[in-house]
Amino acid sequence: MTGKPDQHQRAESVADRIIERLGGRVMLALPLGLGKANLVANALFERAAGDKAIDLDIFTALTLEKPSWSNDMERRFIEPLNERLYSSYPGLAYTKALRDGSLPENVRISEFFFVAGRWLSIEVAQQNYVSANYTHAGRYVLDRGINVIAQLVAKRGDGADANYSLSCNSDITLDILPVLKARGEPALLVGEVSSRLPFVPGEAVLPAGEFDLILDGPDRDRPLFVVPREPVSAADHAIGIHAASLVKDGGKLQIGIGSLGDALTAGLILRQRRPQLFAGALHRLSPHNQAAKRETEPFETGLYAASEMFVDGFMDLYREGILKRRASDGAILHSGFFVGSNAFYDFLRSLPEEERELFRMRGISFVNELYGEEERKRADRVHARFVNNAMMVTLLGATVSDALGDGRVVSGVGGQYNFVAQAFALEDARSIITLNAARRTRGRRESRLVWSYGHTTLPRHLRDIVVTEYGVADLRGKSDRDCVAAMLAIADSAFQDELLEAAKSAGKIEKDFTVPPTLRRNTPERIAEALLPLRKEGWCATFPFGTEFTDEEQRLIPALRHLKHRTASRRSLARAVLASLAEGGPEQEERAALERMQLSTPKSLRERFYAKLLLWALRHGE
Repeated sequence: MTGKPDQHQRAESVADRIIERLGGRVMLALPLGLGKANLVANALFERAAGDKAIDLDIFTALTLEKPSWSNDMERRFIEPLNERLYSSYPGLAYTKALRDGSLPENVRISEFFFVAGRWLSIEVAQQNYVSANYTHAGRYVLDRGINVIAQLVAKRGDGADANYSLSCNSDITLDILPVLKARGEPALLVGEVSSRLPFVPGEAVLPAGEFDLILDGPDRDRPLFVVPREPVSAADHAIGIHAASLVKDGGKLQIGIGSLGDALTAGLILRQRRPQLFAGALHRLSPHNQAAKRETEPFETGLYAASEMFVDGFMDLYREGILKRRASDGAILHSGFFVGSNAFYDFLRSLPEEERELFRMRGISFVNELYGEEERKRADRVHARFVNNAMMVTLLGATVSDALGDGRVVSGVGGQYNFVAQAFALEDARSIITLNAARRTRGRRESRLVWSYGHTTLPRHLRDIVVTEYGVADLRGKSDRDCVAAMLAIADSAFQDELLEAAKSAGKIEKDFTVPPTLRRNTPERIAEALLPLRKEGWCATFPFGTEFTDEEQRLIPALRHLKHRTASRRSLARAVLASLAEGGPEQEERAALERMQLSTPKSLRERFYAKLLLWALRHGE
């Protein structure tokens, strides 16, 4: 991988050159998420689909797809959204082939992390899933004999003097390039230039001579894949406030993606701006005066971040003056990959050079592990808090984050195990697992705290801190009996009795144990009441940091979710239909929402039926 790279303007010519140099046996590694060289991958897929002599293996993770729909109501919401956000985004051709069963026999796709829930029903994807810690994925890439890495890059300069930033995906590439060099095995590094991708300096920058092929053509200006910020519920905000009170000033922070990550960010900003308001909310939310042991003061020293994903929330914490503590190399954040909102991409592109140096993209082994520069990492990662989401947690403290009890994979392990292991290895560090205490599925509420489950991501011997909207359960070093009692204290009251009975039946808690009366008010109504003073002050918004969704779409999201839950069975559908018939005509804002769904002037009986149901959901949504 030396010398000036071959420059190409068309992906097809890059694909032809790869096949020519490798003799038709292509083992392609594509980075996780945003950093995939989609055009190169599609050209290789097209060549392999048309020529059975070409053998194509693709190893990757987090394949990004524009949203899809399962019914006509969802289509009405998603189609205009896709047109607005993704019309110019070149999707990956192999996704369609996987979904419609047309994947050629000479092409194989393996992933070690899925976009949550997107591949549950696709058998070939489930069969080819590779269960791996994020830090081990690079080894598996090497063990497979990967001979091509094709990655989206940002560019500065021209020709042999150009520099290319791995930008959004330094993660595995920086870890495996030195190994490939040391082995001396034939392997091609291919860069696909994007003018929209932020140029991130530091270790993520490689000189032109490191690349064998560069695609820098007319499609360089296409938009990046956008992940809109999700709505944050009242329960999410309560979790965020609890978790924010566990973060020490002067410490290190890791945050996961999604609404709970945004809720934690909002909680930290509330604590920074309005500490008394934050402390008051914490007291209202916390049973047994737990708030007395928490952190409620603003941040003076500030936080440093080492997080596998550079999420939007770190942008907000930086702007707020919370993310400001520098590591030994001067950075305030080390990360392995990013994908986010348009506002996030704009933020990175517009940063002055000296500020952009504060955000360093590194190999995933640097972020997710302690080995290698361990003394320095330990010095930087003081009072570390690793905050990650889960699907379920058992009463004995085992965490379920990646798969269902029948073995089907929802997402992946990613770095969750790595961070929990770090929390036990570092002085004064804690792992914090966050989840809503209950969820609504097929129209019914279900507990996400369970007695047992058929799959485990993190075993119970690594139990640490679990946070729901109802409080904090500190499980580290606790006996099984005390663990059960602590988990019952943060369970939704609708499920406490059945959970307690299961624990008693297993002999894990005394037969005469009862849940204290003070914990019998673990209900959504109590959470709404506790957050009401914050809402009156303008906090706890559904989209606290804005979103790509329009005003009408923001109104429609909870209405459509409510409609989905309330029509999950024939009986509930009948009740919803009867209730909708009593609704009057739409108000101005409701009319705008109906117009967004092409239902303001129904043209058929079905559309009139949809309009009535949607109007009812807009007025009675959760």
